[in-house]
Amino acid sequence: MVSIDSTTIRAATPDDLAACLALDLSYETDYVWQIDVRGDESGAIAIGLRTARLPRLMRVSYPRAAALLEAALRWDRAYGAFLVAEKSGTLRGYVLMRFDPERSAAWIAEIGVGLAFRRQKVGTALLNAAYAQAQTHGMRHLSVETQTKNYPAICFCQKNGLVFCGYNDLYFANGDVALFFGQTVRL
Repeated sequence: MVSIDSTTIRAATPDDLAACLALDLSYETDYVWQIDVRGDESGAIAIGLRTARLPRLMRVSYPRAAALLEAALRWDRAYGAFLVAEKSGTLRGYVLMRFDPERSAAWIAEIGVGLAFRRQKVGTALLNAAYAQAQTHGMRHLSVETQTKNYPAICFCQKNGLVFCGYNDLYFANGDVALFFGQTVRL
């Protein structure tokens, strides 16, 4: 258990599941990242990424999978971590991460902060706790996945020192493209 600015970060318990599922993780954005892939006759492939302004503000429901949260409660701590952020007895957010010892990589599959608790450094506290978990487990790289349309999460990653390191078409169950941001973990 770690306490940062009176926010406690701790391992999730089965009692936290309902509170995690009740968090409003929706977001609004007027920007998205667009990916442009072009090939030429020589076989060269050029990939371009750009921020595009949307014609109007878009409200997006977060594509959370309850089954993933339930499964994370049963993970062996050597396999991953399910951490929650709590302040004044109220659960404010959570982070799910998996460890891949073969590749010495930690993957943050979900980092979510309830709408009412954003801009209070809860996400940063969760990310810092995830980084510490990656260090503890000897991982050399930490990655975060997000959607191309989750511009607030993209900005969060960049603000916290993570850099773009890849993408995957049709990654999410709803067909959305995933962007990956990462950083080296200092051991």
